[in-house]
Amino acid sequence: MEHTVIIGGGAAGFFAAISLAQRQSGGQITILERGRSVLEKVRISGGGRCNVTHACFDPRELVKYYPRGGRELLGPFHKFACGDTMGWFADRGVPLKIEEDGRVFPESDSSQTIIDCLWREAKQGGVKVVTGARVSDLLLPAPRRPNWLVKMGDQHLEADRVVVTTGSNTGVWQILRRLGHRLVDPVPSLFAFNIPNKSLRALSGVSLPWVQLEIEGEKLQADGPLLITHKGLSGPAVLRLSAWGARNLHPLAYNFTLIVNWLARRPEDVRDDLVEARQSRSRQQIGTRPPVDLPQRLWQMLVTQAGVSLEGQWAQLSNGQLAKLVEALTGSRYPVSGKATNKDEFTTAGGLALDELDFRNFQSKLHPGLYLAGEVLDIDAITGGFNFQAAWTGGYLIGQSG
Repeated sequence: MEHTVIIGGGAAGFFAAISLAQRQSGGQITILERGRSVLEKVRISGGGRCNVTHACFDPRELVKYYPRGGRELLGPFHKFACGDTMGWFADRGVPLKIEEDGRVFPESDSSQTIIDCLWREAKQGGVKVVTGARVSDLLLPAPRRPNWLVKMGDQHLEADRVVVTTGSNTGVWQILRRLGHRLVDPVPSLFAFNIPNKSLRALSGVSLPWVQLEIEGEKLQADGPLLITHKGLSGPAVLRLSAWGARNLHPLAYNFTLIVNWLARRPEDVRDDLVEARQSRSRQQIGTRPPVDLPQRLWQMLVTQAGVSLEGQWAQLSNGQLAKLVEALTGSRYPVSGKATNKDEFTTAGGLALDELDFRNFQSKLHPGLYLAGEVLDIDAITGGFNFQAAWTGGYLIGQSG
């Protein structure tokens, strides 16, 4: 009886197990999870709601959300992508909903719904789940032992095939290196920016619907919603920039200058608005009401940052001051000193080198019978359900290869 051992009880591991169980009959499937419980990332993702996938149904568009791995995922996404994931869960009694920003959640707004579904499908498929199982080594099949040997300290399991879905795990990466695989050193991705600016931090909780961000001296730009925090800046725009800049920012020790266009508009257009305000509001105080679409407190902070008096009248605003104000609104510069962990996202850029994987079935090119999926690979995406989609796709295609 064929035995498949899956190392890692997360999204990719469970999906591989379920997909394999539904395809084969009579085989044994065992999931080994080093922690006390499985599917923990599913449980806490999206603030406990589980951002299952994203409503992007064209594989050619979908791959654009992956700073690393997009080119390799194009083929797999033509076989199983976001719409397939939504259909998979709907067919199993878990209706999903698409939110305004394209993120997909269970209608229950509870990740437990997703966990219960995966558990139910695994149990129906006869999948065995073992927690507290820390894998210490993998031994290749040998002439006298045609199977893989999965070692857990003094214990071991024999397997016809091994599936590695451990996520970012340095211990497992070391095992893969011993097997001859090449690993891309991991660096953090999806993180917020620490900005030691008291005036900015005083606005903690203020959010903007759309800004443009740029890292000075680097060809890195991103746009999207922004959140001011008690440590600096976060929100989708920052997380997107950190994902695309993960490899660039690491050697800088996360010390760089961030340029913020608070309005996501051209400076000349903003200047026109301020000139019009100088004419139409000549006797009003500049700090009273913003002539552009900004929260009042942020407007006042930027006016002060530009060296303009909040009590001064618009008619008193010189051309030089107006230019400084335009710069503050469309090109504020803030020194960033370090990164901050984002509670809902935890991703690294790095893992198994992608040229060593056959993306038709996610099997190692070096060792037949060894399969890998999820964040153990050098694949990562921006926030919005894309990392989960890569896990579902990889797990599904591994199962179909059986």
